[in-house]
Amino acid sequence: MAGVKVPVHIVTGFLGSGKTTLIHSLIKQKPVDEKWAVLVNEFGQIGIDQAMFESRDDVVIKGLPGGCLCCQLAFVLQAALVNLLARSKPDRVIIEPSGLGHPAGLLDLLRGEAFAEVVEVRDIIATLDPRRLEDERARTHETFQDQLAIADAVALTMLDHATPAQRQAAQQFAEALWPPPKWIEPVANGELPLERLTGSGHSQAGELAVPDAHRTLNAPPSLEGSFFDAPPPRGSVQKETGTALGYTSLGLRWHPAEHFDLDQLAHVLSELPGSARIKGVFHTSSGWQRLNRADGALTFESSAWRQDSRLEVILPDTLVASVPDASALAEQLRRRALLPSEA
Repeated sequence: MAGVKVPVHIVTGFLGSGKTTLIHSLIKQKPVDEKWAVLVNEFGQIGIDQAMFESRDDVVIKGLPGGCLCCQLAFVLQAALVNLLARSKPDRVIIEPSGLGHPAGLLDLLRGEAFAEVVEVRDIIATLDPRRLEDERARTHETFQDQLAIADAVALTMLDHATPAQRQAAQQFAEALWPPPKWIEPVANGELPLERLTGSGHSQAGELAVPDAHRTLNAPPSLEGSFFDAPPPRGSVQKETGTALGYTSLGLRWHPAEHFDLDQLAHVLSELPGSARIKGVFHTSSGWQRLNRADGALTFESSAWRQDSRLEVILPDTLVASVPDASALAEQLRRRALLPSEA
């Protein structure tokens, strides 16, 4: 007799549209008798998002940095999902593709022979930041368009940063999508009602071709386990750079014993272009802090992460020449924000 299929929920959306915040809100509402697994894909090479989730026994978090699930990381995703289903036996799986990740290949994998009898893809949720509709680079990006085209439902996010006119335009934009979304919901503070997840039905997403830009990406070396590799030695910095799909990521990583002045850290990062997507976790003068910036103010909150300090900056290729490269940015942070060693 066939077992009950595990519901899989895909939360897609362009860079900085609030996917991780929305998933956090769902985890806070998780039924006490359920165990969840969350697979988080990132465009950047270092990987930040897994550090954004608190460790708990009833929610298993797996980070897959350094590429796109639909192409570069397809085999890594398949292995990770097989492992999660077998070892953790979750009642529900949430997958968060990269903001530049195209959902077509991911959907093909989940509906393919390996998982067709094991998982059931539920309504795909796309997050939409109303401000993105005024950003021509984002609005005309093929991945941005396809993320919304393949979605079963749309969550309007980042509303505290949008004007009433921008919110109205986003509502009208979502209502004009075809086929019409099952629901369109303004999400204040990233808080989506749990019923949107637990009450979801089978995804009606149809076939969608993977764009040529994704097909031509070269697969990177195996990344399995890279998120928890040993940190760099004290006094040195791990530097990673990746470029694809019109964007470049700069990644930096430090030993956990390194301390940063929080105010100076914020000051250095505030000098980067406003369109740069910034995420990180740092050992600071105010304890361990998570930082986040997506077309808005740089925000900090306390973090339970203790393994290392790490930073990811993602920006359009058109701006790369006007900002420090990974080495120069690391040097700026060393001179201006890194506190003297206590050793």
